[in-house]
Amino acid sequence: MLRWAVHRALRPCRLSSSRMPEALRNSSGGGREDAEPRPLPLSYKLLDGEASLPGIVLLHGLFGSKANFNSIAKALAQRTGRRVLTVDARNHGDSPHSPDMSYEAMAQDLQALLPQLDLAPCVLIGHSMGGKTAMVLSLQRPELVERLIVVDISPMPQSSLPRFSSYVAAMKAMDIPDELPRSSAWKLADEQLSLVVQNLTVRQFLLTNLVEINGHFRWRVNLDALAQNMAKLMCFPRLQESYSGPTLFLIGGDSALVQPFSGHYLCGG
Repeated sequence: MLRWAVHRALRPCRLSSSRMPEALRNSSGGGREDAEPRPLPLSYKLLDGEASLPGIVLLHGLFGSKANFNSIAKALAQRTGRRVLTVDARNHGDSPHSPDMSYEAMAQDLQALLPQLDLAPCVLIGHSMGGKTAMVLSLQRPELVERLIVVDISPMPQSSLPRFSSYVAAMKAMDIPDELPRSSAWKLADEQLSLVVQNLTVRQFLLTNLVEINGHFRWRVNLDALAQNMAKLMCFPRLQESYSGPTLFLIGGDSALVQPFSGHYLCGG
């Protein structure tokens, strides 16, 4: 069931400066944070299709990877005849790590990748964190996006910070002995994670990030970068641009990630 679906131009709501806290009005001042992010070479998988049609690009959410969309990507490629791209965001999956986990940086990665693969403009579909990245890319470089689909997220601030931060802390605290058989390692990891994450489905999703490298078990997601940037990830950057292309928001009826619109969503950063 969908709570709502909107097909209209995406335009960021903004608070007037007179109503912004002083810290927010001054947060865009000079300094290293204003420097343009350097794009990273993202890991991706591209399914072949008709080059004359806009390709479909799928962006995963927090703690996810391009593998989350394997079955969906194949189905879309078969049904539409289009090229379908799945991408690992920076600090996720097989993509490089970086201390910069801003939405501007993630959008910059895509600004470099899409033209390289001759996928601009594309049909851009983003879920959760990927949805915010998709919105930022559409606002900053609308010529790269033929149409936009945002799944189970909005520019509104999220109240999930304590929950997601507890996931990161629990993952960092896990202790898996080296050379342990893989099945035993996953069982032990699940037991340790269950002390904080009671939901089995969520634990199984988080454990997709646990990999074995030369007998050592490691998290492929960059937990340090996520911990340092989690508050920023729960917000949406202040942008002056607008996107006038076709836009669809899809929100689950029982979604915990989207709050009712109150007219004020701006966060610092």
